[in-house]
Parts: sequence; structure tokens; C-alpha cells
Amino acid sequence: MIKIGITGSLASGKTTAARIFAGTKYPLFNADKEVQNIYNQKDFKSKISKKFKIKSLKNIKSEIKKIIINNKILIKDIEKIIHPLVRKKIKIFIKKNKKKKLIFFEIPLLIESKLMKDYDIIIFINSKKNIRLKRYLKRGKNKEIFNLLDKRQLLPSKKIKFCDYVINNNKDLKKLKRIIKSIKNKI
Repeated sequence: MIKIGITGSLASGKTTAARIFAGTKYPLFNADKEVQNIYNQKDFKSKISKKFKIKSLKNIKSEIKKIIINNKILIKDIEKIIHPLVRKKIKIFIKKNKKKKLIFFEIPLLIESKLMKDYDIIIFINSKKNIRLKRYLKRGKNKEIFNLLDKRQLLPSKKIKFCDYVINNNKDLKKLKRIIKSIKNKI
């Protein structure tokens, strides 16, 4: 089994690239989706609401964003709760797919979380900041959160050092697919 980690900056096109890489043939673990699932779990909501004194559990993610904007230091405390839960999900995913030739992992903070040794191949999706911001805003999200989250990540120049392949995703989908096909042929 070859474990392939796909990472990159915020709104660089990681999800699109990961889906193209995995296609319908290979399993894909999406860390962001798992985080969303974690946010919906009762025990997580309970733990977070107690720790950060959140009154409304209805939309806990937006409550957490408010906390982060007002106190940027607390993001580390939130990550200390979420990241171990995601790692647990990764282990389950690997066990479930141990007979597959390739398995893909889309993990935005793969390098920041020092998970490089866990993957046989690491692919970095790179994109210019202005393009990433435009994509992020198109999703109905706000610039303040973009800047906050973007600053939490290592600079692309530092991340690239840990990667086997770098894909510059500043053009169209057609070009992205061509680059991915070329890399897949080498794997």
C-alpha cells in the first residue's frame, strides 16, 4: 500500500486535486470532512462548550470562529482537541483500506502537524494568494477568517521542502488534470 498525502495552502485546490488523484478507483480520506463530522458529535460539542463556555451548541463551528477571531491564541487549544481525533480516524481509514494499492489523504495541515513520516509520497498544491482568497470568498466565507487561518500555516516555500511533488494550481481545471495524470503515471 502506498500512502499519498495531499496538502497545500488554504483554498489552493487540494480537494479538487485529491478527488482527481483518487478518482473512483482509490479511497480518499478528507481531513476537513472528518473535522466537520467531529464538530457534529455530541461528546465533542459538550467538551468544547465546557472548555470555551459556548452557550449555543446549534452552530458550534460559527461559535468557535467567533472565539478564534477574538482570541487567536485559543486556536491552538481547539487544535489540541481536534487533531488527535482526526489522527484516530486516519488509523481506522488505513486499516479499512490496507489491501488497496494506493490510498490518498487530503490533509491541509499535514506538514504543520509533522505527519510527513506517515506518508510515502507527499504532494503540495500551490496557488497564488490572490487566487486562493478569491476562491475562499466564493465559498461565502470571510476575508478575516482567511487571513487568520492562512497566517497559521507555514509559508509554501517551507512546506515544499517536505514534498515529493509540487503542483502549481493557478490555471484552469484542464491543466490541473494534465499535471495530475503525469504524476499518477510516475507513481
